[in-house]
Amino acid sequence: MLRRPSCSDETWISGRDNVHSMNIQYPPESEEYRLQVRKFLDRNLPEGWSGLGSLTKDEATIFVKEWRHRLFEAGLLAVSWPKEYGGAGLSPLEQVIVAEEFVKAGVPTGGPNDAFGIQMVGNTIVRWGTEEQKLHFLPRILSGEDVWCQGYSEPNAGSDLASLGCRAVLDGDEWIINGQKIWTSAGHLANWIFVLARTDVDAPKHKGISFLLCPMDQAGVEVRPIRMISGESEFNEVFFTDARTEARNIVGRPGEGWSVAMTLLGFERGEAATTAPLRFRNELDRLVELAKELGRASDPIVRDRIAYCYSKVEIMRFLGYRTLTSFLAGKGPGPEASISKLYWSEYHKVVTELAVDIVGSEALAPVGRRPLSAFGTDEVGAPNSSQSWVTTFLNARAGTIYAGTSQIQRNILGEMVLGLPKEPRASATHS
Repeated sequence: MLRRPSCSDETWISGRDNVHSMNIQYPPESEEYRLQVRKFLDRNLPEGWSGLGSLTKDEATIFVKEWRHRLFEAGLLAVSWPKEYGGAGLSPLEQVIVAEEFVKAGVPTGGPNDAFGIQMVGNTIVRWGTEEQKLHFLPRILSGEDVWCQGYSEPNAGSDLASLGCRAVLDGDEWIINGQKIWTSAGHLANWIFVLARTDVDAPKHKGISFLLCPMDQAGVEVRPIRMISGESEFNEVFFTDARTEARNIVGRPGEGWSVAMTLLGFERGEAATTAPLRFRNELDRLVELAKELGRASDPIVRDRIAYCYSKVEIMRFLGYRTLTSFLAGKGPGPEASISKLYWSEYHKVVTELAVDIVGSEALAPVGRRPLSAFGTDEVGAPNSSQSWVTTFLNARAGTIYAGTSQIQRNILGEMVLGLPKEPRASATHS
C-alpha cells in the first residue's frame, strides 16, 4: 500500500524493493478522494470530451483559461498547500491523484505558467518564505492575480549557474536589479519573475547570490521572444535596467539564494516524476496506433523499439512512485530528483526518433495540427498527424537542456548522490 512510511520502512523509502514485490495500491481514503475528483470531472467537462488535444490552439487557450478558474473555485490547484494559504491541507498523495485523473481525462492541472507559480516558486515559498510572504503571495498565485516565470539562466551562466552576472543592490527599502536572463519560458505571459541575482560580489560565487521576487510590469524590465527550431517563441530573453523590487521580496536571507534555488529546482525536477509517466504512456499508446495506421506494427524492428520504449515508461512509473514515497516520508526534494529529469528527457529523444521513423518520408514535409505546447508530449486527444510528431521530435531535444542539461544532471548524481569526485572546474584550475 502506498502510504506515509514509518522509520522502519527503509526498503520502501530507499527503493530497493524488487519490482515484483511492490504493492502500489493507494490507501482507501485516497481512493475515496479519487472518486471525488472523478465526480468533479464528470460535472465540469463537456459531453463527449476526448481531451485537450482535440481542440484548436485558439479553442484550447479559451478552454484552459476557463478551466483554471473552475479549478481555483473548487480548490483543486494546490491541494497539498496549508489551508491558511489557499490550499486544501491534504498530502502530496492527493495532489498526485488529482494530476493522475486529470492526465487520464486529457485536461491540464492549471494554466500555462502554473508550473512556475505553483510547483516551483509557490512550493519554495511554503518551504522558505516568511509568514508575510506566504500570506501575500500564495493566495495571489492560486487566484491567478500573480503569474510567474523563472529568471535563472544567463548567456554566460547556463550549466554553470553560479557564475551568473545579474546583480542586485539594496538601496534603502528596494533592491535595484541590472542584468540579463535568457531561456525564460512563458515570460511573455508573466507579471512576476523570481530572479537569482548576485548581491555580494566579494563572496564566493555560490555564497553571494540572493533569491528575489520581482514585478515585471515596470519600465526597467524588457521581455524579448526567442524563436525556437520548431517555430514557436515560448522562450524569452529578459533584460533588467534599474528594475526595482521591495527589500522584503527576498526569499531567505541575503546570500542564501543558492540554497533556495536548489530547493526550487528539486521541486521542478522531482514533483512531476509521479505524473509525467502517465503523459508519456498516453503518448506511447498514440504511437502504437500510428504504427498500426501506417502498416508498420508488424515490422519486427519497429516492434522491438516500441517494446524498448514501453519498458522505459514502466521504469519511469516506478521511479515516480519512489519519489512520491520520499515526499510522503517528509523528505523534501534533493539531488535524487535529477534521476527523473535525466531519465525522461533522454527517453523522449528516443521515442520521438522512433515516431519520425514510423512517419517516414512525410516527416520531410509534415502536415496537420501542431502540438499545443513546445514542451513535453502532445495533449491527450491529439490527432496522429506528421506535424504533431515532427514538432514534438524537435522539442524533445530542448528537454535535455531546459531544467538542467543532461550533463549537469549526471554531475549532480555522480557527485551528490554517488559521492564520486567532483569534475575539475575551469575556474578552479586558473585560480
